[in-house]
Amino acid sequence: MAEVGQLESEQDIIEKKIEETKQKFKNDYVQESDKYDSRDVDRLQKDDALVEAYLTWRQYSVDDALKMIDDSFLWRKEFGLNDLTESSIPKWMFETGAVFLHGYDKEGNKLFWFKVKLHTKDAKTIMDKKKYVAFWLERYAKREPGMPLTVVFDMADSGISNIETQDRWHWFVWRTRAHTKRKPLSFQAVRSYRSQGLIWRATLYNLLIKDMDFVKYIINCFKVYYPKFLSKMIIVDMPWIMNAAWKIVKTWLGPEAISKLKFASKNEIQTFIDPEYLPLHMGGMDPFKYSYPPLPDDDFQTPTCENGPIVSEDDNESKEGESEGKELESSFSSEVAVKPKKVYFSEESLSSLKLDDNDKGDCRTKGARKPLTTFKGPLLNVSPAEELSFGTKESERKCLIILDNVSKNQVAFKVRTTAPEKYRVKPSNSSCEPGASVDIVVSLHGGYQASLQDRFLVMAAEMEQNAGAGSPELAQFWKDVPKTKIMDHRLRCHVLESTKPILSYPSGCDNPVEGGANGHPDLHTTLMRVMVCNARLEQKLDQCLWVQQVLIGLVLVVMMFSFLTLYHLSGAS
Repeated sequence: MAEVGQLESEQDIIEKKIEETKQKFKNDYVQESDKYDSRDVDRLQKDDALVEAYLTWRQYSVDDALKMIDDSFLWRKEFGLNDLTESSIPKWMFETGAVFLHGYDKEGNKLFWFKVKLHTKDAKTIMDKKKYVAFWLERYAKREPGMPLTVVFDMADSGISNIETQDRWHWFVWRTRAHTKRKPLSFQAVRSYRSQGLIWRATLYNLLIKDMDFVKYIINCFKVYYPKFLSKMIIVDMPWIMNAAWKIVKTWLGPEAISKLKFASKNEIQTFIDPEYLPLHMGGMDPFKYSYPPLPDDDFQTPTCENGPIVSEDDNESKEGESEGKELESSFSSEVAVKPKKVYFSEESLSSLKLDDNDKGDCRTKGARKPLTTFKGPLLNVSPAEELSFGTKESERKCLIILDNVSKNQVAFKVRTTAPEKYRVKPSNSSCEPGASVDIVVSLHGGYQASLQDRFLVMAAEMEQNAGAGSPELAQFWKDVPKTKIMDHRLRCHVLESTKPILSYPSGCDNPVEGGANGHPDLHTTLMRVMVCNARLEQKLDQCLWVQQVLIGLVLVVMMFSFLTLYHLSGAS
């Protein structure tokens, strides 16, 4: 009870800090009507999570958080972030593939790739490049709010071999001396460097000035403009000649960001990223090759069932006579229309929903985890707001998504996932009447486990009045509806601790065999726990052997010292 009370008091303090920040920003900063984009100001006043992110990043100092918000909002207006679209960026930048989002790290964070060898410094395009980076960050922030990014600097082929081909190496030497306020080298000295084979100096100078402004901008994006957005910054295969440059970069990072900076070789990168999301030149198995258009995105597919298409009990008879050759219906073979139930929930009944055993439609939600948070969208409210939680227990293998239609018209919806072979979604394609709610059950197939990299996409679009809600009508509707009229919301997967025995297994090793979901031992879990126990015992044994060796060494030193002392004493006598 004491811990609960302490948590409540801490939450009260945070809420007071949030309100104080909002009020001070409104009174002290929002004075000129055109200083910031009004959309950013409105969002700050409505989004407590955004304010808390700034406060957290500034150790809950209201004044520091306000300064950060001021800098961030000024930058957002300067770059026009709320109106920044794909068409605002020169097409050739997307075609280079120097920056893109693809894959996930082991913690489920999206990977933000920087191909350093594809970047060249050009003062004429530096602003476009900055907007290019801002476009990717803003795009991800809107799609997966609150979810951090892992930045990966791929330094492959970005060392000396990438620079020496330039004939302007001597200019970089002279320019660098000028930038560092040191006496510029004469061209005679430059020629001397070349004649002495010291071209590496020119290369180093080039690297020190080539990307410093751009790298500093990227750092500021995570340090100031997007608080709590950085999970890790991984530098892969950094050439030795760039060590000096990154020493400068470290001075720009705050204490929070320095701890997130990781240097890794090709052999070490798999500590952070699984091979399935690593390119081939890093020893991975990801066949992905960047191309444009379109922009790379998660491969959301229609969820399938190992027993065939997902069909509700009410539609079994009607589906038997339908043709399987409908256009587009084949690509959505597992998406079968289910007539929505007009079920109304109060706020109290939502958290404590009781199932009626006589209602077959509600029986399928039995055992599903009820959502506790809600995302409020323009067409549908989606519960939960951010993530679905799965575990290994029978009660943890099924989750519930609740869709509430808050529009005045009928809304069509469909659910897709990046792992269609793992999940059964029922219904995955249907419609919802105005003011009605629809329960969607997401369950894991028997032999599969949820992963942090798994994602779900809820798509919704407003339908015309008296539009048909059958499978052919919905298939045609999704074919014709403009992308601009589609609301989409992404959900990520959260893996409960029970699914990670290696991490959650206690330090003791007794009774490693525990019952599975049906009371029988889970052989895989048991084997993993035994292996963990064995690894820990080996580690303790190694420690004991090391201590033993140290003690033996100390004993030998003491014995030698004693013999020497006795020898000197006998010689003196």
